[in-house]
Amino acid sequence: MTVSLAEFVAQSQRGLYGRIFGPDFIKKANTLAVQYTTFAQTYGRKIWDALNNRTVTYNALKKVPWGPTAGWVLRTDRGSGRMRPMTETGTLPTIDVSNYVGVYVLPKIVAADFGVPIKSIVVNQLEGGMGDVLAAELQATERDFVKGINKELLAGSAAIISGGGTTSYVTNSTWADNSVSIGDTFYFYDVGVGAEETQGGLVSAVSSGTVTVSTLDTAPVDGDVMYVNDRAGFTSLDDICMDDSATVGGQLAYANVYNVTTRPAATYAAAASCSYNSGVGRPLTLELIDSSIEAIRNNGGEPKLIICGWDQYFNLERLLNAQQRYMGQEVYQVGVGDERTLAGTRTGLVLSTYKGIPVLPDADTAKSVNISDTQLGSNIFVLDTDYLEMAIAMPTQYIENRDYFSATSLTVRGLVYMMGELRCTRLDCQSKIADLNS
Repeated sequence: MTVSLAEFVAQSQRGLYGRIFGPDFIKKANTLAVQYTTFAQTYGRKIWDALNNRTVTYNALKKVPWGPTAGWVLRTDRGSGRMRPMTETGTLPTIDVSNYVGVYVLPKIVAADFGVPIKSIVVNQLEGGMGDVLAAELQATERDFVKGINKELLAGSAAIISGGGTTSYVTNSTWADNSVSIGDTFYFYDVGVGAEETQGGLVSAVSSGTVTVSTLDTAPVDGDVMYVNDRAGFTSLDDICMDDSATVGGQLAYANVYNVTTRPAATYAAAASCSYNSGVGRPLTLELIDSSIEAIRNNGGEPKLIICGWDQYFNLERLLNAQQRYMGQEVYQVGVGDERTLAGTRTGLVLSTYKGIPVLPDADTAKSVNISDTQLGSNIFVLDTDYLEMAIAMPTQYIENRDYFSATSLTVRGLVYMMGELRCTRLDCQSKIADLNS
């Protein structure tokens, strides 16, 4: 009797595994609800590598111990008239002092947890299972933990609101999912009265573009701007690279960083150099990048890293390749922290550096939003990393709990956590280019 391969496999398994795994353990269901079958756990684990686990920005930033400090001082004004030429018998210059701003920063705690039922631990040790499921889930959680930190470091600071109520903002769903976390505080700029609304704003939930916050006195409307006032997690590069003239979708945003609430633009002050276009997308040009580099150097810094999304990386590559006029190329890479740039040439073409500054593309880079609450291309950050650091108050630690009575279930629980913060001791040596086309 002729037997097909499918029948042969079915017959060979009949009764062999049924008592252990059940009759459908290796049956591929017609629905995605197969997470409870051993088939899904065995082969679903292989799909894990399809997820983007790159953490470029976190790897590139230097890590330092927190140290015995809760802040530092920013010198925001040189004082006026303190130095001038004078004659031998002339009067001394008028006494004036510098202006200093105290920056107060405390470490933030970030954590990721997981749980594995003891039945799953036992079953997956059997033939056909995925092996040590507890170790596999720990590895997955560790990756998610670092990926989550990377996304926090690149979270956006402000976006246009399309509506809402007295307990919610409604904005671009992709932006909200990538930029807002439970515990953050977001205020909003009320276009109708031309002022920032500071009541409420503590985030309790984020879902499909709806950001649930504590009770607001005034409901936001289409065209208002929501912006970060305080992060529950790490401060982001976008938070750092803001100023009081920031325009998001053509409207103002008073994004806060640390306790520095006033960051004037284009002055020797505690403000990054920011380039906006009133919420209207524009093509990337070399002049925009050169202006950011110039602004940092004018303030006494030296750019050492450019971070952007893949869209701007390819845009920059096309701009430079169009100017290629060289007979030979020497391919090389530049190391930044634990990351390396893509292979490029010393002419800066087939890109890895621009004017000697390493360029690292990161898919998590925050994007701008236009006046219609639609995401534009990713921002570009030009950074002097001498003044940027991941300060670690408590290194990453893992705790495992097998107290079934406390969990009220037969589940082994694990927790990964860390305490620290992204610190920037010179805001005026950082720069951002926003409102770019993808």
